Amino acid sequence: MSKRLSSKYKIDRRMGENLWGRPKSPVNRRQYAPGQHGQRRRKPSDFGTQLFAKQKLKGYYGNIGERQFRRYYEEAVRRRGDTGENLIELLERRLDAVVYRSKFVPTVFAARQFVNHGHVMVNGQRVNVPSYQLRDGDVVEIKQKSKELTVVLEAVALPERDVPDYIEVDHREMKASLVRGPKLADVPYAVQMEPNLVVEFYSR
Repeated sequence: MSKRLSSKYKIDRRMGENLWGRPKSPVNRRQYAPGQHGQRRRKPSDFGTQLFAKQKLKGYYGNIGERQFRRYYEEAVRRRGDTGENLIELLERRLDAVVYRSKFVPTVFAARQFVNHGHVMVNGQRVNVPSYQLRDGDVVEIKQKSKELTVVLEAVALPERDVPDYIEVDHREMKASLVRGPKLADVPYAVQMEPNLVVEFYSR
């Protein structure tokens, strides 16, 4: 499990974008990097552009650690098809990502903690590994004792995002099912993601 060593909104500030589309993001008020020289803008090099794309994608999924993120890239390369599309599919198959997409929790960071604390079952079995890879048709369910938690009820009622069509959700039963692995165009990112640049970064 990777650790988030700083506020999630510092990731927003560093990227200069509201990664999750949340109304509380400081980027809504200050669209520049933090620090004394945050408002200075220089044209990045090709390497800088690729690095930024990688950091943005890692940050979006809860600031995944470099070692784990590289393993996702290597698995994406090994699979048939477009490497960038494969990378996105692997990230979206994470258990914490599906819990977040299903609106059981308000943020990806809350999703990781929620899974870690044992509130989630997959196909009737408790799973507490946020990076657990779901297969098509797997059923994710909130444990009976956790269905009435305030964080869950508030997240379900949030109007700021919708459940994508590659996930079927029953909020009454607090169950979700991964219908299929998504492509980049299917994923409702609040900002543009460029997995092709991430592939270029690692293939240098």
